Formats: sequence, structure tokens, C-alpha cells
Amino acid sequence: MRKLGGQWSDRQLAVTMNRMRCKTTDGKSWTMVRVRELRERLGIAEYDPSASNTEMISADEAARRLKICVGSVHLLIRERILPATQLMHSAPWQVPASALETKAVKIGVQKIVARRPRNAAVYQEERSLKLPGF
Repeated sequence: MRKLGGQWSDRQLAVTMNRMRCKTTDGKSWTMVRVRELRERLGIAEYDPSASNTEMISADEAARRLKICVGSVHLLIRERILPATQLMHSAPWQVPASALETKAVKIGVQKIVARRPRNAAVYQEERSLKLPGF
């Protein structure tokens, strides 16, 4: 909590603590209220989004901006094409927004897109369940 406290919002902290299967002292799961109470009790500063000098985005946001799936973003991170940091195990990846514009990342995205079948949209349409009236 001390490591992540000032860098993430209470919501992000609660989600991460639950993902790591950490429980409160009374055995309950984490909520934004419980995180805020603990942060205040420990004297950990509140999250200030304007404090960081570089814009960091999540892997989900990077996938949306690059127009690829999150799994492909994780592949680029594993291959060290896309620089990203994880403050601790099971914490969400943080990607510098400026890294999305680098030549290496653009080449990596092109390779991922090139692997897609040419008629992927047709396959997706055929595999979708069609319900009458929807």
C-alpha cells in the first residue's frame, strides 16, 4: 500500500489488492472506502494525477490507441518492444504514452496486424450469434 499509495487512485488500489487476493485485517475484500481509510491511517498521500511529469496509460488504453487487443499489447511488452513498468507483481502495466509513437512500436503493431486473416471481419460476423429482434 505504501508503494502504490500516492501513484494510484483508491479505486485502482482496491482493484489491485483484490486481484492479488489480499484481504483486510478482518478478512474482507478491498473497497475504495477501506483503501482511503487505510491510506489516511498510514499517512499516505492522496493520488494526484497532475504530479507525474510523463503521461502513463494502462495496457487497455494503449490497446485502444494502437487499435489492437490487450493480449497483443502484453506480447509487445514481453518482447520488450513496448516499454512498460509494473510497480509490483499483479499490478497493472503502465505504459508511457509517448512510447506509442516510436518506430519500434509501430513496426511491432504492423506485424501484429499483418498476422490477422484478410477476412477476419467475415469470420467474426459468421461466429456471432444472431437473435431475432435484436
